[in-house]
Amino acid sequence: MTEYTPPKVWTWNKANGGTFASINRPIAGPTHDKELPVGKHPMQLYSLATPNGVKVTVMLEELLARGHKGAEYDAWLIRINDGDQFGSGFVEVNPNSKIPALTDRSGKTPVRIFESGSILLYLAEKFGEFLPAEQPARAEILSWLFWQMGSAPYLGGGFGHFYAYAPEKFEYAIDRFSMEVKRQMDVLDRRLAEVEYLGGKDYSIADMAVWPWYGGLALGRMYNDAAEFLSVQDYKHVQRWAQAIDSRPAVKRGRMVNRAFGEPAMQLHERHDAGDFETNTQDKLAAE
Repeated sequence: MTEYTPPKVWTWNKANGGTFASINRPIAGPTHDKELPVGKHPMQLYSLATPNGVKVTVMLEELLARGHKGAEYDAWLIRINDGDQFGSGFVEVNPNSKIPALTDRSGKTPVRIFESGSILLYLAEKFGEFLPAEQPARAEILSWLFWQMGSAPYLGGGFGHFYAYAPEKFEYAIDRFSMEVKRQMDVLDRRLAEVEYLGGKDYSIADMAVWPWYGGLALGRMYNDAAEFLSVQDYKHVQRWAQAIDSRPAVKRGRMVNRAFGEPAMQLHERHDAGDFETNTQDKLAAE
């Protein structure tokens, strides 16, 4: 490894940063003026089908599957590699410039909600679904929800970054974060050996939060060959849980929304009506 001594005062080197150097910066706020589009439904989602974005589209599709018409939504694509999250309109909804961001326009005054865990909790409370009111079940689900919010940065920003995106491979960093991700997978595996879902017997927002990250890893969908590298097949209970959630129709739809990569048939850049899944995926649009 190249020896590095940190300076007394850090300064931003724009050329350093690897894959995301063009969009990473040490300051907040908008870089350009751009209003966000607004559709016809109560919920306006601005997102991309990263694991954090998938959490919310899965939740909305699950709510619609349970008959909650108030959960109808317009999903607008935010291309983070193009810097869409730094537009003035997006920053008004999420001052942290991260997807997903949601505006609830069902009431007299629009409500902005940002951070994926916060959005899940907001929707669960608004519609009375996927989060029980009684204790201790409620506390258990919220604990696993916030476990995910605190743990996933080790998987994404830690392991994922140094294993798949960093401009150089550093053994120390990859070993450090691989060890932590495997420990987290073991935490999940031990829990799921005892219960069907993270909160207990019922599917909840905890599963919706954890599955796109750790379920995606278990199913071999993250960071190229990371599944083999981390021996994810060894976590049998996580595998059972990940496959069960993957088979849910609402989850299949949620994975497609705001997806701008992968198989064209799985890409629904914008979602404005349920019929869009049949008519507006990229394979269908390309065939017109």
